[in-house]
Amino acid sequence: MRNGKTCFGVIIGTRAYFNSELARDVRKQLLATLDANGYEYVILPEDATPTGSSSIETREDGLKVSKQFREHRDEIDGIIVSLPNFGFEIGIINAISDADLNVPVMVQACDDDNDKVDLDSRRDAFCGKISVCNNLYQYGIPFTDTSLHTYSIYSPLLLQDINRFAAICRVVNGLRHCRIGQIGTRPLGFNTCRASEKLLQRSGITVVPADLSEILFAAQRISDDNPKFKAMCDRIRHYAEVPEAYNSKLALQVKFGVAVENWIADNDVQAVAIQCWDSLEQNYGCAACVTMSMLSDRLIPAACETDLAGAVSMYALSLASGQAPALLDWNNNFADDRNKCVCTHCGNFPRSFIGNDQLRLGPLGVLGRTLGKINTFGAVYAKVSKGDFTFFRLSTDDTKGCIKTYLGKGELTDDPYGMDGCIAVTKVDNLQKLMKYICKNGFEHHVAMCRTDVVDILQEAIETYLGWNIYVHE
Repeated sequence: MRNGKTCFGVIIGTRAYFNSELARDVRKQLLATLDANGYEYVILPEDATPTGSSSIETREDGLKVSKQFREHRDEIDGIIVSLPNFGFEIGIINAISDADLNVPVMVQACDDDNDKVDLDSRRDAFCGKISVCNNLYQYGIPFTDTSLHTYSIYSPLLLQDINRFAAICRVVNGLRHCRIGQIGTRPLGFNTCRASEKLLQRSGITVVPADLSEILFAAQRISDDNPKFKAMCDRIRHYAEVPEAYNSKLALQVKFGVAVENWIADNDVQAVAIQCWDSLEQNYGCAACVTMSMLSDRLIPAACETDLAGAVSMYALSLASGQAPALLDWNNNFADDRNKCVCTHCGNFPRSFIGNDQLRLGPLGVLGRTLGKINTFGAVYAKVSKGDFTFFRLSTDDTKGCIKTYLGKGELTDDPYGMDGCIAVTKVDNLQKLMKYICKNGFEHHVAMCRTDVVDILQEAIETYLGWNIYVHE
């Protein structure tokens, strides 16, 4: 994205024997909608083609567009094709195929009015859209359809479809060009977190590794008068309550967090998986949870137990929603309610996912019993507030040589549950069916979640553009 804004290449299709005023009106309203909602765009000047209004018809028109798009290759996140009327598919298909941007494409077409179907007023875009989509299919160019086959350019559906398409572009382009940090090796006893770097790389996802010792030595070199150390101390104290008994441990925790953030910035990674269990606690003396929580809250998703595929899953949700994701365990049944389960982690949920400010730091529950509470300080204790959520999991299947995913939505409830760490009581329709699918298809016990419904966005991104196997739970 340029300047943090999504940028679209815009194509206005037409045929010369239709009224050019229709194309001019569509161009004006489409660009006004993009302007009003903070989107940027690349489009031909109005007088660049014989039909005017930036509209294109012939192969030569299409090549003018493709040349312009190639010049802005590094800026364009997706292509919007708008059809004021039938639209001659030759110019459109040449513009997209010759530009070869490999970005998502959306095709939008305009309604006819029943009282305006004379030769000066008719559009026939209902039919023309089928022709354009047929050509995209023939050329092997994947595309996204709008919510209705046609609608008025003044309909609220236009902005809804543009916003949805922008999110799809963020997911597709973000995942195709992302760098996932791996700090430390996979812990012994967590075979479930194994992932194939080569299968991820096939989709453009690069793994950037670092030995945990590099981070620990960097942390030990940070002095108490380091400006980043002082700033991080303040950030943690404003982020969560620090019990007085652990004040002496805060400096150790802060220096680890600063070292991780420095490494992320130096290596240009968008998400990270950290070896949080249990070398860090034994060899350094604190947990990684609050560091991961704060990173995820800043939309740098951080997965525990060096779960690379989990970090990618979190990043996909973050791209789709613009919100902080969490990585959770499908962990406990909830009494005999078979559509509810308790999703937990030691203490890595981001504050905005938790949905309230009642965060307290403490020692890890499980590891604290064996390694000592003082050596495992840094877990976030919190109960997640009620609301809707989307769940998503990506996994690399080496045996089948593919990436597979599952996706669905549910409800975070306000049911109490007496367990330490981060707790989310969830309700998912047909949960037992989902659990059977997870077990039968070799998925991990970790799942990524965000607090909004982005199922449709991720499904479109995966099915249409990324080509991964997907199960959508209902």
